[in-house]
Amino acid sequence: MKRGAGIFAIRVLRMAVGFFAGLSAGAEENAKPVVIAVDVGHTLEKPGATSARGRTEFEFNVDMARKVKTVLEQRGFRAFLINESGASIGLADRPALAAKEGANLLVSIHHDAVNDKYYRDWEFEGRPQRYSDAFRGYSVFFSEKNPRAMESRMLAELIGQAMREQGFTPTHHHAEPIAGENRPLVDPDRGVYHFADLVVLKRAEIPAVLVECGVIVHREEETALRDPKVQDRIAIAIAEGITRLVRAEESQAAGAEPAPSDLASPAAGAK
Repeated sequence: MKRGAGIFAIRVLRMAVGFFAGLSAGAEENAKPVVIAVDVGHTLEKPGATSARGRTEFEFNVDMARKVKTVLEQRGFRAFLINESGASIGLADRPALAAKEGANLLVSIHHDAVNDKYYRDWEFEGRPQRYSDAFRGYSVFFSEKNPRAMESRMLAELIGQAMREQGFTPTHHHAEPIAGENRPLVDPDRGVYHFADLVVLKRAEIPAVLVECGVIVHREEETALRDPKVQDRIAIAIAEGITRLVRAEESQAAGAEPAPSDLASPAAGAK
């Protein structure tokens, strides 16, 4: 990690002391588990992007969210899914449901597409489809309008770093200065963007991030994202980022100063 990023991380953790007070990611005595809301992006009625081979984003999101929940539970967190059924709920309902269940963190699971100008036509299994091989990779978003914006940014950076360590590469296409994109790319190494008005993030009262796990309109990346082993690596990365934030804050609350190298290092493990 660059020195400035390390200082930022420590400053965030100092501000966050007490946020997880009395909570734990493990089985420590007298500690309640940290509760993680895993939001399944989109609905059956509005399923989001369509992949290069005609599968809906919602289907990808359900599969990934279930894996993230499983890994989090294996690590001692209490995790639950928001809208696994795909019911037609509003964006603001998602953080409201997280609050109702007493969540301490919110991660919204999505899969990505591209601007319309990059699409091309092709045929798959006798059916016309649209694809774009222009961009591939993951992205992580946070909102500065979230009341826990600094912790949200730190969580985004830690997840982005864990994705790098699992061998994934971020995409920068959301920073392109065109309509529908032009998002501030605050950490290119980790693929972290600021998106102020993402409703799911800005309306949450807890640290919240949105993860675009990969670009499903990219034909090769779609194939990879259907692979259970690749899905497992993404789920592990998301859970690892969450774990690092909670563990580091626990250490800080106990009086130990977390070293920047313990939090994230863009070059470490990147492939």
